[in-house]
Amino acid sequence: MILAVAALICGAPALAAKPGDVEAVPHIDKHGREGYREFLSAGMHRAFAIAPGGAWAWKGDETTADAALEAATLACQQASEQPCVPYAVDNRVVFDSKTWPTLWGPYQSRAAAAKAYTGKERGNRFYDLAIRSPAGKAMKLSDLRGKVVVVHFWGSWCTPCRHEMPELQKLHQELSASSDLQFVLLQMREDFATASKWAQQQRLALPLYDSGVKDMSSDQLSLANGKTIPDRTMAVAFPSTYVLDKHGIVVFSHVGPISGWSQYLPFLRDVAARSGK
Repeated sequence: MILAVAALICGAPALAAKPGDVEAVPHIDKHGREGYREFLSAGMHRAFAIAPGGAWAWKGDETTADAALEAATLACQQASEQPCVPYAVDNRVVFDSKTWPTLWGPYQSRAAAAKAYTGKERGNRFYDLAIRSPAGKAMKLSDLRGKVVVVHFWGSWCTPCRHEMPELQKLHQELSASSDLQFVLLQMREDFATASKWAQQQRLALPLYDSGVKDMSSDQLSLANGKTIPDRTMAVAFPSTYVLDKHGIVVFSHVGPISGWSQYLPFLRDVAARSGK
């Protein structure tokens, strides 16, 4: 039978070639690891598919390995905007670790990006938010075109947001030398001073931008065109994260905390190297 889950919390150590190494499967959370264990005990033929961000699915007791792989991939794809790829088939790991970090692509050309619809889905041009820089300068998100932008909606009142901040800071530090990549952390449902004070108390050195929100009752964000947009349009839960290519196109999004931020380092380097052309 088919078992498919869109996992929202990512995390896994380095990859291994052994099919029984549950911890080696990238981006899946504890529920995904439980699913992988079930996959390992299923009858032949069986397949396990995964996607960047944590979606996964498996299919077992099929007549052929190809049939199992097709069914698992289709089930996985129903739970993800990202492309699903095979991880294991029967007793073999078939995962291609070299192409895995390229799956946010292919990236749009400048001409194609100019015609993209505005929105939050993969392939959309992300909303042009009116914000303030860490130095307090008024700006809009589109001012960062030409850079890969990680837009992160968070709040110091948000427990999952607080828990993932140390890992997010480690990733930011690893990418600090990349001049074509920018993190933009925007506080939600609180004023900028409160969010900044908490970050300072935690000794976090992250690029905090001012969303313009003033208090817990504020749920509207300003756009560069003077209009406003509900924060829940972009963040149905906090934290929420979007990765934009150099043309401002959404290449990846994630709702909820990410426990394996370091796993996204090769993805971010790939979009920085190959987008914007």
